[in-house]
Amino acid sequence: MKSMTSVITKSALVLAACASMNAFAGTSSGKAPAPAPEPESGALFDTLGATLEVGYDTRYYFRGLWFADNTTWAGLNLSVPLTEQLSLGLGALYTSTVDTPTADNDSLEYSELDLAASLTYDAGFAKFGLVYTRYYFFDSFSGSVDGEAVSNGELGVRGVNEVGLTVASTVGPVNLYGGFYYDFTIGASYAEVGADLPIEVTSWLSIVPAVKLGYGFSNYYTIPGTHQSGLTHVIPTISAPIKLTKTATLTPYIAYNISLTTRHPNNTQDSEIFGGVKLGVTF
Repeated sequence: MKSMTSVITKSALVLAACASMNAFAGTSSGKAPAPAPEPESGALFDTLGATLEVGYDTRYYFRGLWFADNTTWAGLNLSVPLTEQLSLGLGALYTSTVDTPTADNDSLEYSELDLAASLTYDAGFAKFGLVYTRYYFFDSFSGSVDGEAVSNGELGVRGVNEVGLTVASTVGPVNLYGGFYYDFTIGASYAEVGADLPIEVTSWLSIVPAVKLGYGFSNYYTIPGTHQSGLTHVIPTISAPIKLTKTATLTPYIAYNISLTTRHPNNTQDSEIFGGVKLGVTF
C-alpha cells in the first residue's frame, strides 16, 4: 500500500513539474495560448459588401442647386472586389418629395432615380474612381405642377448621362476628396472638393464637421443671361453618426448651403440652414 501511495505521489509531482515548466515557457516567450478556432459560418460569403440607406431631408440641395422640400430617399450600394486593389461599385438611389409647397399654394411634384456603376482603384496613398451615373427626373429636372414642367430648356430635362473622375485620400485625421464630372446631356462640367474630420466622442458616437465647395463650367444648369461659369456653392455640415449595432448607424446632420456666383439666380433661398437624418445598414 505504501509502495502504491509512493508511486502515485511521485507521478503527481512529475506531472506538476511538467505543467510548471510548460507554463513558465509560455510566459517567457510572451505568447498567449492559441485561441480556439471559430466555427465556420457555412455561408458562401461572410458579407455582401452592400449598404442600404434610407433618409429624410428638410431641403434637397444637389451640388448647390435646390430641387425640393421634405424629401425621403432610399439607396442601395454594392461593392464587389475584383482584385486586391480594384473594386466594382453598383448603386441605386430613389428620391421623392413628401410636401413642397409653391408660392401660389400649389404643390410641387418631384421624384428622381439615380443608377450608377463605378470602378475604384486603391493606390495606397489615395483611392481613384471612375463613375458613370444615369439620372432619371420623372417630373423634369426642376419638378412639375399639375403634370407640367416648371421650366423649359435645360432645367426641364428628364434624363441625364454623366461620367466622373474621383479621388479620395487621408492626411492625418482629415479625409480629403474631390471629383470632376461631365454631363453629356447639356455638354457642361462640374467640379468639387471637400474635407471632413471625424471626432470620436464615445465608442458609439462621433461628431463629423465637413465642408464642400463646387464649381460649374460652361452653363452647368444656369439661367441664360447669368454667369455661365463660376463657383456654385459652399456647404459646411456637421453630422453625428450613432452606431446602433455592428451593422446599423443612425446619422442626423445639419448643413448651411451658401449660394455663390452661378447659384444666386437659381435658388429660392440664397443661403439657408437645413438638416435631415439617415439610417444605414451594412450586410
